[in-house]
Amino acid sequence: MSFGTWLHTKLHGELVGSDAYGNTYYKSKKMRSGNRQERWVVYTGEADASKVPPEWHAWLHHTVDAPLEGPARPWLKPHQPNLTGTAAAYLPPGADARGGQRSKAADDYQAWTPEG
Repeated sequence: MSFGTWLHTKLHGELVGSDAYGNTYYKSKKMRSGNRQERWVVYTGEADASKVPPEWHAWLHHTVDAPLEGPARPWLKPHQPNLTGTAAAYLPPGADARGGQRSKAADDYQAWTPEG
């Protein structure tokens, strides 16, 4: 967390809660423009917006007045960071970063060529 964020949080923030990833959520002590409270998150570790659970995302964006608490859903998978742009990013077959070689198409495939 930067010094500016830390100072703003100490002076103007009121702790609302935290999530399973250790992120903490704050709201402003006073109403801001438009009669709304400012809301923000302080991430644990690297700032990664994909680590914000849906219930807190809805709260941050003023969709709900309080974070939704509900039963744990067995179909939810653990969080995985967004690896786009890293060496561990998914590269489909034929991607340029894999050499640009795609597998051959079926025999009934004909490439389109413009007439003329």
